[in-house]
Amino acid sequence: MARRLPAAALAVLSLLALTACTGGDVRDEPTATADDSRRIVVASGQDVTGKNGIRQQLIDAWNAEEGPQGYEARLVELPGSADQQRSQLLGALQSGSADYDVVNLDVTWVPEFAAAGLIRPLSDAAVRAPDDIIPSVDSTSYWDGKRYAVPFNSDAGLLYYRKEHLRKAGVSRTDLGDDEMTWDQLRRMFDAVNGGTQADWTTQLAAYEGRTVNAIEAFASAVPGFELTDADGRYAADEDQLTAGVTELRERTVSPYTLKEASTSREAESLSAFAEGRTTFLRHWPYVYPTLYEAFKGDLGVARLPGKAVLGGQNLAVTSSTSERRAAKAAELIAFLTDPDSERCLLRAGFAATRVSAYQVAGTAPECRHARAYAEGPSASPTGESAAHTAPDQLAGGLSYSRAILLPALRKAVHRPRTPLYGAVTQTLITELDALYGPRAEADPPTDAELAKRLHEALRKVLSNQ
Repeated sequence: MARRLPAAALAVLSLLALTACTGGDVRDEPTATADDSRRIVVASGQDVTGKNGIRQQLIDAWNAEEGPQGYEARLVELPGSADQQRSQLLGALQSGSADYDVVNLDVTWVPEFAAAGLIRPLSDAAVRAPDDIIPSVDSTSYWDGKRYAVPFNSDAGLLYYRKEHLRKAGVSRTDLGDDEMTWDQLRRMFDAVNGGTQADWTTQLAAYEGRTVNAIEAFASAVPGFELTDADGRYAADEDQLTAGVTELRERTVSPYTLKEASTSREAESLSAFAEGRTTFLRHWPYVYPTLYEAFKGDLGVARLPGKAVLGGQNLAVTSSTSERRAAKAAELIAFLTDPDSERCLLRAGFAATRVSAYQVAGTAPECRHARAYAEGPSASPTGESAAHTAPDQLAGGLSYSRAILLPALRKAVHRPRTPLYGAVTQTLITELDALYGPRAEADPPTDAELAKRLHEALRKVLSNQ
């Protein structure tokens, strides 16, 4: 008999279209108009905060400041997965088929777009108070010693869990927010709750970027100071390091701990499994925190991911194809969209802010004036209602979600390989790790050393021209 889902789970599932990071309502690409000379087009992936989400609200605020005689910024949302968006942007900028002035790039794309001459170095006019940006986050904006972008929103993997499941299993402590757990400690918790759900945890191991993220987190956790590439994008790992990383990855994703469907899960599928109560733990990104809290309230727990977490996020850059005049105005737009006020708004909406000041206690932090729907005070909206899809910052025990969990996670997060050849590197990782998660994984799995050797040879070949 099919189990009836609780209302809380249904509430989460109703928002999966927004958290899947795929398709959805897409704004038309720019077409020629009489006002082209005073238009700034921003190309971005889908805003997971929904229709008329926080990114659009910030752009609307800039347009309002410019006034009817000024420039007008327009947001164009690209359909498809992150990989598909990257291909669309590369094709559009290389061919000149779309008039994009500003592009919102995944942090891993900055070296590739910079090395290809598709984005231009930025002056100080594009970034306000640079010392306020989290150093680990700001470092993603540079390539070859030059700033090519400004961090817009950041990301780092977090661990979500259901306190009710822990209580039913007799676990004495259900608030893990201030713990810096290891994976060995987490596996002991898996043992404690074993049998209460289909599996203990789930993550994103399908044949896409999520598999690469999980792999880099395992490799960096197993090998202190692990780097797949050096500062110049050259291959820097060896077989022994990769063997240790593969062993760690296999151990943390082995059955029965990990939900079987994780091998084909992306963000939406893993969130769905967790919302349905099929697992107790979930590795996911910060943007799902408001949605999950709205569904589960005090039953939701959130903590830093054990071991190392990968640094994600998006950075804003000015295209090389835009005119000099629009480029200067585009830099002003980027400065506005990434200033302390905007970053506070992004944090309130569920994104990970890129600035330290955004994480200060309310009253001492920027006030989020640019997007009234996400302001802190009772005048957050014209009706006086609180912002949609926000969650309280204070957790059990008085801990601050943003300051005790999210900010430390960002500061300690590790980079994925920084190289202009990142697309080839991530595809190599995805393909070689199919031996663990693909259709033939159970039939003839290689040893950790065998898989590491194949991976080492493939990566060395891909990066041989660096």
